[in-house]
Amino acid sequence: MKKSIIKGTGKFLPPHIVTNDDLKEIMDTSDEWIRQRTGIHQRHWITEEDACGSSDLGTEAAKMALEAAGWAPEDLDFIIFATLSPDIMFPGGGCLLARNLGLNSTPALDIRQQCTGFLYGMATADAYIKSGLANKVLVVGAEVHSSGLDKSTRGRDVTVIFGDGAAAVCVEASDTEENVGLIASALHADGNYADSLMTELPASNLFKRMPEGVSLDDPRYFPVMDGPTIFKKAVRMLPQVTQEVLKKAGMDIGEIDLVIPHQANKRINQAFGQFLKLPEDKVFHNIQKYGNTTAASIPLALHEAIEEGRTGKPGDVVLFVGLGAGLTWGASVYKFA
Repeated sequence: MKKSIIKGTGKFLPPHIVTNDDLKEIMDTSDEWIRQRTGIHQRHWITEEDACGSSDLGTEAAKMALEAAGWAPEDLDFIIFATLSPDIMFPGGGCLLARNLGLNSTPALDIRQQCTGFLYGMATADAYIKSGLANKVLVVGAEVHSSGLDKSTRGRDVTVIFGDGAAAVCVEASDTEENVGLIASALHADGNYADSLMTELPASNLFKRMPEGVSLDDPRYFPVMDGPTIFKKAVRMLPQVTQEVLKKAGMDIGEIDLVIPHQANKRINQAFGQFLKLPEDKVFHNIQKYGNTTAASIPLALHEAIEEGRTGKPGDVVLFVGLGAGLTWGASVYKFA
């Protein structure tokens, strides 16, 4: 039976670090206010000097993952690119990333699942591998949030959260009867909560995507979030989808060696861990360094967890879980071969 095995991971962050104290200089906020509400200490943002698109960040992460896997770009059968911040309206960032890797015919698919982009991307890669459509798949999550944030006090509740960054995973088919690789996935979406976390403009559902008479400083051009609603949905839905995916995998929570949640808010992840009675060291956090990098969040945390020796050994079992705009949420169970 074909199983989807992770062969290499990679990450890339813009070098410029923005601390909470840096944000205090441009808006009414404080290091204490941000840490208490989010757990974030700093984040990486592009600058005017190194301005680039999400596909450019993703390319660098992909190169690292390819090297770790021992693959050349030409070995790829399929590219899955997850982002909510594409370089341009169209074409998709996956095609741009493929171009950056020197490819000219490799199929590329963009997915817009925001914070659950990696979960949806891995499930898609798994489906392609199990169907025989692909043997080597590159899954990339990359975001450039900073160029689209309201960096005034008006936008602080959202702006302090988000960072720029990218991460990539090489996934390969393996013919084995062992219970390894991506064992189970559970994915959900509820568009009834779409306006709880969204950017409204520009919009193709209007006669003019950028309405006349509307200033480019209008709040609808920037992301907005109903924080209490998102928090309540997350602390309820994440444990539910965890139990669902564990049932699919035929496992219980005690068999999970490490939980790698989407890094949206440390308080959410701590509440999730407490609800499931998990020891603190079983839930991985790196939001303090990077903020919320959306589609890059889970693969970035995975890469660092492997680097730190907290997972990656044969037999290690990891639970990925997340919720974000859409609303979308999901979880998956992965066992290292």
